[in-house]
Amino acid sequence: MKIKKISAPTMAEAMQIVKQEMGEDAVILNSKTVESGGVFGLFKRKLVEVIAALDEPKVKEGSIHTDHIEKQALNELSTYWRDSDAPKVDDVKRSRMVQTAKPIISEPKKEQWITKKELSDQLMNQELDEPLIEKILKNYEHVSIENKEDVYDLLSFNLKNIFRDIDFGGISFTKKFVNVLGPTGVGKTTTLAKLAAKCVLDEEKKVAFITTDTYRIAAIEQLKTYAQILSVPLEVCYNAQDFIAAKNKFSDYDVVFIDSAGRNFLDQENVLNLTKIINYDDDVEVFLVFALTGKYLDMKKIYKQFSKLPIYRFIFTKIDETHSYGAMFNLMDEFKVGTAYITNGQNVPDDFVDADLFYLINLFIEGCKYERSS
Repeated sequence: MKIKKISAPTMAEAMQIVKQEMGEDAVILNSKTVESGGVFGLFKRKLVEVIAALDEPKVKEGSIHTDHIEKQALNELSTYWRDSDAPKVDDVKRSRMVQTAKPIISEPKKEQWITKKELSDQLMNQELDEPLIEKILKNYEHVSIENKEDVYDLLSFNLKNIFRDIDFGGISFTKKFVNVLGPTGVGKTTTLAKLAAKCVLDEEKKVAFITTDTYRIAAIEQLKTYAQILSVPLEVCYNAQDFIAAKNKFSDYDVVFIDSAGRNFLDQENVLNLTKIINYDDDVEVFLVFALTGKYLDMKKIYKQFSKLPIYRFIFTKIDETHSYGAMFNLMDEFKVGTAYITNGQNVPDDFVDADLFYLINLFIEGCKYERSS
């Protein structure tokens, strides 16, 4: 077991050093504010002191060395806490370092700037579900929270760790066809136009449109307008034969965007109807669009209805109409699907943001700040 004490001007910087020096699997056992330097008691500066730990490679069960390693770990921890005067933990299991360790020196209660219950309630107001909140606030008792900035640093650090294995990013350009799916009213057609504009203007790709949304004349006319503005061709497909013909027609194009009808996708039959025209086993990259003004439970059910399709990334729209972003993180956490884009208005090709984890976390932190101030 590797245990290390790190000092830095802020919690964010300390956590970054932990990540760089000890890796993604390191855990924070304790943090506190200390004073450093100075002459004759003057000009001292405050630092954040963090105690971090990292497991050694695991030993197989039944090994004769297992007990020795556990005892050594407990001795190291006890010595380190005694020497560093750091608050003690109730159970080493909470740090994920020694899975079979017994409770050791009890931890004195320490006063936090905000209690775990109060912070949990604020995260619930952001519409995060309980399992994700528990992961975000894991080891909360062992980190000193002295002000709101400490709260935001902790949230940011833990969210980065939770979502570090999920891929983000937009169109991969490894597949010719890009299909945008989603329920009614989420802004799929406008989003499709923004994607196409990005490909034409920024990527200099040869682009075409296919629409299978023959349920609404207005949707076809809207896409026709975008096609004219971008000077790209459009084919309307009423059945599978039309779709095959359109694919053949656009065989020499770089990217072909497919617009599908927005339906009530809580009805599985509407999902099946999509597959009657589009062959999703083919060269198709699928983006599932949700409006952040929608209900998380509905989004969750809709995703499950689409679960047989190869969903590549999420796109979230109407971010300018809400300050609650929890549903986005819930979906990514539960289904391990990343986010490609965020839209924040109706303007084409503007009001469109490439999403990455840092952007989404900063967005979430801003939502928490807004929630707290309102």
